[in-house]
Amino acid sequence: MTGSYKANLMIRITLLSATAIGTGIAIAGREPLHINLTLATFLVIIAANLFWYIDRVNRKITYFFEAIKNRDHSLSFPGHGGDKTLARLGSNLDRINELIQEIHIENRRQEQYFGALIEHVGTGIMSYDNEGFVIHANGSLRKLLGMKQFTHLSQLERVDPILAGSISTIGKSDEMLITFKGPDGIITLLVRSGTFKSRGETLTLVSMQDIRRELDEKELDSWLKLIRVLTHEIMNSIAPVTSLSENLCNSYIREGRNISAADVNDKLVDMTVRGLTVIREQGQGLARFVESYRKLTRLPKPVRSEVVVKDLFEKTALLCAPYMENGGITILYRIEEPGIRASLDENQISQVLVNLLKNAAEALESSSIGGGKIIMECRRNSGGQIEMSVMDNGPGIPPEQMEDIFVPFFTTRENGSGIGLSVSRQIMRLHKGSLRVVSFPGRETRFTMTFGR
Repeated sequence: MTGSYKANLMIRITLLSATAIGTGIAIAGREPLHINLTLATFLVIIAANLFWYIDRVNRKITYFFEAIKNRDHSLSFPGHGGDKTLARLGSNLDRINELIQEIHIENRRQEQYFGALIEHVGTGIMSYDNEGFVIHANGSLRKLLGMKQFTHLSQLERVDPILAGSISTIGKSDEMLITFKGPDGIITLLVRSGTFKSRGETLTLVSMQDIRRELDEKELDSWLKLIRVLTHEIMNSIAPVTSLSENLCNSYIREGRNISAADVNDKLVDMTVRGLTVIREQGQGLARFVESYRKLTRLPKPVRSEVVVKDLFEKTALLCAPYMENGGITILYRIEEPGIRASLDENQISQVLVNLLKNAAEALESSSIGGGKIIMECRRNSGGQIEMSVMDNGPGIPPEQMEDIFVPFFTTRENGSGIGLSVSRQIMRLHKGSLRVVSFPGRETRFTMTFGR
């Protein structure tokens, strides 16, 4: 036969057709039996040869895909004499096999690279399947948990039952703080989770980060700020008392001896009374300061109930109406869902809103901005949590003060106590939420209260 696949195929089809026609004519013409049998046998042989010839290509392709499925990249397809079509097919299959080998090698390189990268990072990382079998756990995670081998989530029971329960219930995209007793003492972990698919199977990826150092640093920084403020306030109260009492004491001593009653005159009595009045006022101020500190540290646990947000906004605005009228300030409402309710302690949250409204009103008054406007807003964020905001179009907060506005007793006003925002943030923490601020100087300030569930 020829060296062309197409030509060989056409010859076989032609022979098959001609033999089939000849056999038909022989049978119709009642030719002798041995002629009919010969033609029929020849027809079967040609048909079988055609089938074998066509199937040879199919076998080659099937063999190729079976080898790929079994990850056997050692196969090759030699040439087929002068058959250019089959030779080209074999060459293309060889090239595809080479490309697959290159992709496989590159994937292995990528796996080794990311494996080394995951082992190198300080954050603990693990992945596990729906049955709790751990697919991978890096060295940082095993060291963090004090485990040499980690193959199943049930092993966490030996580390700490609370940790095991929290990890087993963590959501598909969740974040939580977990504190437990580890090999190096009490450990506070920031745990994040997510899911992904690998070869049709859903896996959960969990990262664990020990944030003890960060928490300790923040706690120390907060204490240092508070101590500085306390020291400043107490010294401001004590210094004049000490100085004044020393002056009064010196007024009654001459040459190292107490003066006699005859030396006491109206001027000395008047000075003494005025001095003692100042000392009393300073003492009362210091007592008020200490009482403010007690309020900050003794907030009661919230008693939650379902509250209609619109009613809460209106009641709070009514309480703050005198501050708004004096400054010609307008209060507007933006409520995303009519009739939206929130689970909260109404008295405590009302106190937070009053603090925010008063601060906004005072900022607008001090700036002498005409058309002062405060917007009270309520909506749900992307996580489904309720957020309430108080926004004003006042002068904003200077960047250098943003770090200090929540520090207890920090204030920029003469008569301010400096605990309003501190108490407000503490109330929001008791509600498992947060109080944040964003300010654009000269344009607007927005305080946002986010409620936890």
